[in-house]
Amino acid sequence: MRVHFIAIGGSAMHNLALALHHKGYEVSGSDDVIFEPSKSRLEKVGLLPAKMGWDKANIHEEIDAVILGMHAKADNPELLKAKELSIPIYSYPEFLYEQSKNKTRVVIGGSHGKTSITSMILHVLHYHGKEVDFMVGAQLEGFDRMVKLTHENDFMLLEGDEYLSSALDRRPKFHLYKANIALLSGIAWDHINVFPTWENYVDQFKIFLESIVEGGSITYNVEDPVVKQIVEASERPIRKIPYQTPAYHIANGTTYLETPEGPLPVEIFGKHNMNNLAGAKWICQHMGLDEEAFYEAIPSFKGASKRLEKLADNGDTVIFKDFAHSPSKVRATTQAVKDQYPDKKLIACLELHTYSSLNAEFLKEYKETLDSADLACVYYSPESLKIKRLDPINAEQIKNSFGREDLVTYTEPDSFREFLKTEELSNSVLLMMSSGNYGGLDLQELILTKVN
Repeated sequence: MRVHFIAIGGSAMHNLALALHHKGYEVSGSDDVIFEPSKSRLEKVGLLPAKMGWDKANIHEEIDAVILGMHAKADNPELLKAKELSIPIYSYPEFLYEQSKNKTRVVIGGSHGKTSITSMILHVLHYHGKEVDFMVGAQLEGFDRMVKLTHENDFMLLEGDEYLSSALDRRPKFHLYKANIALLSGIAWDHINVFPTWENYVDQFKIFLESIVEGGSITYNVEDPVVKQIVEASERPIRKIPYQTPAYHIANGTTYLETPEGPLPVEIFGKHNMNNLAGAKWICQHMGLDEEAFYEAIPSFKGASKRLEKLADNGDTVIFKDFAHSPSKVRATTQAVKDQYPDKKLIACLELHTYSSLNAEFLKEYKETLDSADLACVYYSPESLKIKRLDPINAEQIKNSFGREDLVTYTEPDSFREFLKTEELSNSVLLMMSSGNYGGLDLQELILTKVN
């Protein structure tokens, strides 16, 4: 089969391209710009476009399917040529469904925790040599790609993103997977540029529940009141399996999970991660691995990339980076770090980077999310506000929204770097939360300066 990717350079898209290439498909692609690590990974297997830009000559009758990335616009010349030639056009999730429609599809959904839960499941399966197809939203230790597709595997494990499928397909990705086995971790308003009201956002998860195959199952976090309400109200003929945070304790900086065999030390920490772990355990059981097998494998799970990822620890100073940017994630991550290191000063830095986080109306959702930090700092770029065509915000608005008069704010990368450079980090934990890069901050340079 010959497949062409329009916007091949994206994180998800290039991983799918690599997976199809590995499966034996003939793959081509185009993009107007490709950054690292996508560029090197595509180049290594001969899939990097010879030149950047769109060219309708890339589309011809010999192509069996076109996969359209979110980065591509509706007037893309290659897309228009594909329509003209009546070549089947798929969004990323549509094509994943096509690849897995004869398999048992396991879909992990929720506003938060889905990458971590999917990663835990994959780690446990990999530990026990159980091969499955998968798509996960982060790079994992021991896996060379974020997407794996085969002819022979029985299961397809999918991280169920609620964001839109493509420039043409405005449906959330997880509506298209038609799960046999599903999980819902939590619901907290996000993506307000697409879902402008709370009610509209929650509706997407109700539709997800209705998309589960009849006779399938939904494993759900009973501690989330919205999840509990919509799952228990659903009349879909599926099995409903609740889960909740298991018993655990922290001793000398290590988290111990309470198990039938006694306390089990684990690398990950935080109440939210223990809750994620409980959901992952249930899904592994649905996929054929019992509780004992799960407990054997989970202590060696170190977390997904950028999810409470420990960058440095010399015993005195610890530095973490985390992908947290939505209010629920910021609150959970900050609290988790404080609970793990109660005797150290916690310096929590958050970059407001997404459309939602930079929206003046949405800012109030961050109230008290940084209260666990001893020193809280927020960085944002006024230029990002202009690019996203949002109204300006100021330091006073941010302080009021977070509910902290002592909140420190920065809008210039150099000033923020100077703050980090001069801040005393003795007996401290520095937590860097962002889906961006703080205006080009070199974290490795910071580590060399402050920790080594």
